[in-house]
Formats: sequence, C-alpha cells, structure tokens
Amino acid sequence: MENPQSQTMPVDMLPQGVIPHYFLPGCIVNIDIASFSAFCSQTCKFWTESDNDVQRRPEIEKDSQPHPAVNFHRKNSLACLDELGAVAAVKLLLRRSKSLGGYSSYCEGRWDVQDLAGPCHDSRLSASSHKSVSDSASDIAQKIPPLESLATVEETVVRDKAVDSLRNICTQHSPADLENHFVPLVKRLSGGDWFTSRTSACGLFACCYARVANNVKAELRQHFRNLCGDDTPMVRRAAAGKLGEFAKVVEPEYLKSDLIPLFTVLAQDEQDSVRLLAVEACVSIASLLPSEDTEQLVMPTLRQAAEDKSWRVRYMVADKFTELQKAVGPEITKNDLVPAFQSLLKDCEAEVRAASAHKVKDFCQNLSTDVRENIIMTNILPCVKDLVADANQHVKSALASVIMGLSPILGKDNTIEHLLPLFLSQLKDECPEVRLNIISNLDCVNEVIGIKQLSQSLLPAIVELAEDTKWRVRLAIIEYMPLLAGQLGVEFFDEKLNSLCMTWLVDHVYAIREAATLNLKKLVEKFGLDWAQQTVIPKVVHMSRDPNYLHRMTCLFCINLLAEVVGSELTTKLLLPTVIGMGQDPVANVRFNVAKTLQKIAPLLDQSTVQNLVKPLLEKLKADADFDVQFFAAEALDGE
Repeated sequence: MENPQSQTMPVDMLPQGVIPHYFLPGCIVNIDIASFSAFCSQTCKFWTESDNDVQRRPEIEKDSQPHPAVNFHRKNSLACLDELGAVAAVKLLLRRSKSLGGYSSYCEGRWDVQDLAGPCHDSRLSASSHKSVSDSASDIAQKIPPLESLATVEETVVRDKAVDSLRNICTQHSPADLENHFVPLVKRLSGGDWFTSRTSACGLFACCYARVANNVKAELRQHFRNLCGDDTPMVRRAAAGKLGEFAKVVEPEYLKSDLIPLFTVLAQDEQDSVRLLAVEACVSIASLLPSEDTEQLVMPTLRQAAEDKSWRVRYMVADKFTELQKAVGPEITKNDLVPAFQSLLKDCEAEVRAASAHKVKDFCQNLSTDVRENIIMTNILPCVKDLVADANQHVKSALASVIMGLSPILGKDNTIEHLLPLFLSQLKDECPEVRLNIISNLDCVNEVIGIKQLSQSLLPAIVELAEDTKWRVRLAIIEYMPLLAGQLGVEFFDEKLNSLCMTWLVDHVYAIREAATLNLKKLVEKFGLDWAQQTVIPKVVHMSRDPNYLHRMTCLFCINLLAEVVGSELTTKLLLPTVIGMGQDPVANVRFNVAKTLQKIAPLLDQSTVQNLVKPLLEKLKADADFDVQFFAAEALDGE
C-alpha cells in the first residue's frame, strides 16, 4: 500500500484559491468564500466518482458516503442542493474532507455546519465540537449568502433554521454593516419571486430595524407593508405572525400611522389563518399604547375578532384572553372584555367554550379588586353554572380544572353558598376527568371553608368516588387521603375512612394496591405508632392468610414500607413473624418476595435475630425448587 503521507489531492480537483497540502492529520485547506460552491460541487463529485480511491485507502470509511438526500454530482452549488439534505451536505462535506486528507473542519472564515445552520441542539444538524473563534465583520458578512440560499428553500424546517441563524448574526453586525449587508438581504428576500423567500423575510425586520438610519427604517416599513398585502396567504400569515414583534421596535408615531392600519387589514383578511395570527399581534400592540389609544385604535378590531365567523379566530381570542386583559388595563376590561368573555363562554363551538373555561380563574383573578366580586357574581358565575352542565365533556373537564380556584377569590360565604353545589355536581359527573380534576384541587377549597364544612358537604361524594369504576379516580382519592386524614383527625378518620384504606389494599388494579401501601405508611407517620399497632398492623398481618396470593404479596409490600416507620421493636415483634411464616407459602412469587422483604428489613433487626431467624430461612429458600426463589434468596444472603 502506498504511504498515505505521500498522497495529495489532484490539483485539478481543487477549486481556485485552495492551497494544496499533504494528506496529513491536522492540515487545513484554505477556501475563499467565493469558491465555496465550486468546492462543494467538485469535491463531492470527486468523492462519488472515486470509488477506487475509497477502496484503495483503508482509512477512508465506507459510512462517509454522501447523504442519500443530496445529489452531489448533478448540482452546481450549495443553493441547488436538495433542501432536505442541504444542511446534511455541509456536515458531510466537512466530515468527508477530514477522512480524505486530514482537512480541518475550519475553512477560511471558520465555516462549519453550526455557522451555516445556526445554533442547533439536534445532533443531525451539528458539526463536531471546535474552539470558539471570534468572527470579524467580514466573516459575519460572508455567512449571509449560504444562509440566504437556505432561507429560500421549500422545506420549512431548513428555512426556519436559516432565519434563526440570520437573526443571530444580525446582532453581531455594526449599524454600517447592517445597512451594507443585512438590509439588502432583507430587501432581496422580501422582493423574491417565490413565496418562500418572502415568508422568511418577515422574520428579519424586527432584529435589524432599531439600529439603522431613519431613511432605511422607512424603506423597511414599506417592505413590511408590501408583505402584509402580499397576494399569497402564506406570506400574509407570516407577516401577521411577526407584526407584534415588529411593533415593539417601531417608533410610537409609526406604530399608529403604519402598523395599526396593517393590523386592522390583516384582522379582516379573507383567510382565517391570517386573522387568527393578527389576534396574537393585538396583545403586543395593545400593551404599547395608552388606554385611550387602545380603546380607539385596537378595541373595535378586537370586538370584531371575538365575534368572528370562524371558530378558529374566536378560539385564538379565548386562548389569548388573559394576556389581552393585562395589555388593555382594568377600565377597558370592565367595559369591553367582560361582555366579550361572557360571549366566548357561551360560544356555539365546544372548542371555544373549553378554551374560555380554562381562563375563568385567571380572568377573575386579574379583575380590579373594587369590582371583582360584583363582576364574578353578576356576569361570570351564571355562565360557569351553565358550563357545569355542558353537553361536551372537554368543556366540563376544562372548567373543573380551574373552578376550585374561584374559592380564594370569592371567600368563604360565597364558596359555601354558590360554589359548593357546583363542586358536588361535578364530583358526581359521569365524566371521570371531571371528577378527577375536582378531587385533585380540593385543597383550594379546604383552605377557604375548612375541613369540617368540606367533609360535611363533599365527603359522601368522596367516599362514593373511592369505589369509582375508573381506577385513576380511585388513585386520585388515595393520593389525597393523607392530607384529608391529617385535617380530619384520627377519630373522624377511623370512623369514616379507615375501612376504605384497607379496601384499597385488595383492589384488583396493581397501581391502586401499590398506592394504598404507600398511603398506609403516610398515615402511620401522621397518627403514630400506637395507632399503627392497634389499627393497621393487625389488618396487614391478617392479609398474610388471604386465599388470594396477590393479597398475600400486598401484605409483604406493606411490611416493606411499614418497617421503615414503626421501628425495630415493632418490626421484630409483629412483622417479622408474619414474614417468617410466609416462607412456606405454596406460591413461588410469594416466597421470593419473602426473600426480598427479609433483605429489606434485615438492617432494622439485631444480629442475633438475623442469625437465628432470617439466615436459616434464606438458606432454605436458596435451596428452593424454583429458580427465581433461589436467585432472590442468594441475593439477600449476599447483601447481609
């Protein structure tokens, strides 16, 4: 085999401006930016057509072949590469050049895929790590042409990544470089023949506007105005999506004279996909204007959007409602948004009602304190009562997830009189998600009305839910039980809920049995060792003789957890004899769980007990006929 150190790439394969080097690790090929496309084309052609060279040189890996999404030898430049493989092409170019000749992944200008594709967390789009190098102004300007090409491709993912990268390097330009390099790019993209370039341009106005001269700003505003009136809906949609961002950097006088008329036009666009994005811009615009200007310039359009013929636009209004509320201020909220919110809560489309229901708590909380209670009781609560009985379960579920939060806002008396009946109705709802959402937020109500009132009003329904057919509802009740028990006290708990907790230990769903064992541990921590010895441990020990082997295994699981809280004395006196007795169980699953339990509780026992009782049983189980029993017994002995 020829010495690799004597190999050089044929000079006719190198683009103009490349300095030939020996194929040695660490060599750098210097490529001027003007010849980069030629380098892509010629070098990639060399790779694809030099199969003999690949076979002749063993250090060149076969998996370095070009990405299948890129047709190298039929394309002439990076801009012509298949958009699906454009970024992969650059990555492969740099990787393959290193394999062929020890080329560094740094070209003149320090280009790599990270530079071309922008900041990226996807390993498929990132190059190998390298030392960070500060870019000169010319280096930054040289990155614009390939990114401009990528910003025009059809594939949205590549296009968006290119725009993100352009936005990042925009901050590194000086004001002069912005006007000389970046603004011309924005103009070229916004005047492009294909809609793809014009959509990309929409995302570049806000990042460069603030640092250019006034005459350039006027040109940028004109270009953005043209994009807002573009014939293609995709471009208008992109412009509407960036209108709010652009509004934040435009001077107040031009916000009123230039952008608000654009907002009004976009909000009345024939395409609902454009109108709904204009609603997002409304939040930014309203936050930038004083109250009187908001009322005059923005609110007529917002009222129209809240009653739009398209449910998607109304949905967007509902989804952004609390943001709009904060942007417009309390006075406009009281006069305009409260009626609009009522309308959305009563909307004919379930999706809109659900989105509005999600906002009930936040909307009420954001109301001015002097009018909050009156507005809620007069305007909002009647709508809420209707939604509790809504025909759509998603609407009811959305409301149930937030309605409990009204209790701290309305106070104890209003909660007892007006909200508790609604909670009780929702606890009995046929939809399990509704019941689950109410149970999961009981603590909000408890803080307001107290545990006694809560137990009197809702405890019967909670007990009923403890036996609900949906296991997730039962699980939610179990998870809430330690909190409920601590607030009720031991006597009330033993009278009303103790039997429920023991019933869960023999539930037919494993997740319920598992949660019930953890629940017992938490109850013992709350009520103490005496309560455990008198109430819990006798019932757990009784389970060791249950005919169902699953229940006997649950007994062992309980012992595993209870031993941690009852201490060495009770474990040795009450729990260990039960475990020893179960070592003779006819079911192998129970026997190997005996071995695991002994390993778990052994550190809590004194050495004489371990030597006299634990180890003999483990030795016996180690000789068991069942392989799994042998394995866990041996593991327990090794861990002693």
